[in-house]
Amino acid sequence: MGTGIMVADATLKEIESTRTVNQDQIWTLRFIFGKNLEGAIRILDQRGVKRITAEPSGRVIFQVTGESRRKDKYVCFPENFCACCSFFYDVVNRSEQLCCKHQIATKLAASLGVCVEAKVSDEELALLLSKI
Repeated sequence: MGTGIMVADATLKEIESTRTVNQDQIWTLRFIFGKNLEGAIRILDQRGVKRITAEPSGRVIFQVTGESRRKDKYVCFPENFCACCSFFYDVVNRSEQLCCKHQIATKLAASLGVCVEAKVSDEELALLLSKI
């Protein structure tokens, strides 16, 4: 794990402990994530992070609404995957970013406790994942 991610994770744990964000934490996350932090904050402002829990297994995925006019929804695993084009282009192919704005939004929403919660059956979750 890179130093940037370790610092970001520590900052997100601080945020989770208080459920608030201070200016120093914003500066730290901005330094680590760059331009993607601003997009992530806009997604949070629109309540665009949904935490989907499957029953009875308890498996959890996140679905993040994009910022475009189409309001695309992306399946996102905050630590290692997002179905958006930016993840594949900027994170995987070019290694220019540590993660996409959807992953950052998911991490922030989980830390702040502001995810929109949804419950689905295991079958519905499998169907949702099959569309990736």
